[in-house]
Amino acid sequence: MRLTGTPSWLNIRRGRSSEAGDDRTLQRGPAPGQIWAIGGGKGGIGKSFLVANLGAVAASLGRRVILIDVDLGAANLHTCLGVRGGTRVNLSDYLEDRVPDLEKAAIQTPIPGLRLILGALGHIGARETTRAQRSELLRAVRALPADLVILDLAAGTERATLDFFLVSDCSLVVTTPEPTAIENAYGFLRASYYRRLGQALGNSGARDLLRVAMDQRNERGIRTPSDLLDEVERLDPREAQGFRRVLQEFRPRLILNQVRSPEEVKMGFSIRSVCRKYFGIDVEYVGYVNFDNAVWRSVKERRPLVLGYPQSDGALYIRRIAKKILEG
Repeated sequence: MRLTGTPSWLNIRRGRSSEAGDDRTLQRGPAPGQIWAIGGGKGGIGKSFLVANLGAVAASLGRRVILIDVDLGAANLHTCLGVRGGTRVNLSDYLEDRVPDLEKAAIQTPIPGLRLILGALGHIGARETTRAQRSELLRAVRALPADLVILDLAAGTERATLDFFLVSDCSLVVTTPEPTAIENAYGFLRASYYRRLGQALGNSGARDLLRVAMDQRNERGIRTPSDLLDEVERLDPREAQGFRRVLQEFRPRLILNQVRSPEEVKMGFSIRSVCRKYFGIDVEYVGYVNFDNAVWRSVKERRPLVLGYPQSDGALYIRRIAKKILEG
């Protein structure tokens, strides 16, 4: 398996080690393009659908786009693009040194300007990447000749998923209006925030508090990042300043999918308010995609909605979201 030394662009933020002493904060080096990472706490919320369609919009605007299916256990992004997987080169070929250059794993899709790196199809255990592999992969992603790279992350809060989410230029959380999906979205944001704190903290008392806080049933009553900040402020005001810096840097964005009513549209703003009040996290609500029968037809036809049904309401909202993010 690919095991290289830590690249020079990966270093310790403010000279501090992270949790368990073996992780490092992933700092971004200079690169010509951007990385977007799209994640969520639950499967079936439309992450791959949105990745395929946002990529198609960006490609139609003249960007060189590469999509990477980083779900190393249940890859299905290729299906949304009408690409056959099977025995074709994929991400595990790069991780295991069968392909020396990540770009050589990028295959052309039916969409001009849009390439795809398939997930590790049928590769048992591929989800268990090492820290060295993830570091090398992120370095390689930064070196890809593309204006935009979009990562389709696995559902849930695995360490690798959070690392990819946190290192991106644009971190997007997707959820649907269902209570279970919203609850899992909160859990994903909470885990991402604590992961980011763990990367930034040293071996201080605040690190011990962080370990306590990650257990929501802890006896100290720390239930939210805001509770944690209050406790750190009481014990170590200087360390609390570092916490606040992390909060300011952590600015994920939210997309609400499969919306059916104006009340559900407003849920995006409610999620933003809850994150700000209880987590202290400033989440930007960049838009929503309404429930549209054309969506399931496009998925069945294995073609992005914005190309198969460009006049549909869903396609309109996706184009708005893509342009809003691209324009900053």
